[in-house]
Amino acid sequence: MGDKKAMVPSVQLENVERIILTIRGHKVILDTDLARLYGVSTKRLNQQVRRNSDRFPEDFLFQLTAEEKSEVVANCDHLSNLKFSPALPLAFTEHGAIMAVSVLNTQQAIEASIFVVRAFVRLREILATHRRLARKLKELEARLGEHDEQIQVIFEAIHQLMSPPEKPPKKIGFET
Repeated sequence: MGDKKAMVPSVQLENVERIILTIRGHKVILDTDLARLYGVSTKRLNQQVRRNSDRFPEDFLFQLTAEEKSEVVANCDHLSNLKFSPALPLAFTEHGAIMAVSVLNTQQAIEASIFVVRAFVRLREILATHRRLARKLKELEARLGEHDEQIQVIFEAIHQLMSPPEKPPKKIGFET
């Protein structure tokens, strides 16, 4: 049992979170990063995925375009080795990353997949927290906006009281 643990690299949740990218509005891990996590070559991972393509619908896996690949390489230092690769990387969503474990079926992949799931869950929680904060901020802005309007009305009334009347008031009563 101790030997199996020694074979698994030190996978930390923070390290997994760093390799999760947002592409086409989806949180994904690229094939090179997933292969490294699961302890296999990118070539082997992609071979297994292609052999089991029926397990990977579009919402589990998609291939990057040349433009997306260029952008990812430019923005992610750890992916600079993809720059000269003729192949377009595969992007695995959370479900695709878990399905990849089933086609690889290695102990390291099984153990690393736990961290992958936790990283995706944590990112979802962070996103939900940001959405809640954004909603509360909008509510606060709306409340302050209402008060600002009320304060503005008060200032206008004060200014009207302070300014002299435009024409002298009409005298009331009879003149003799």
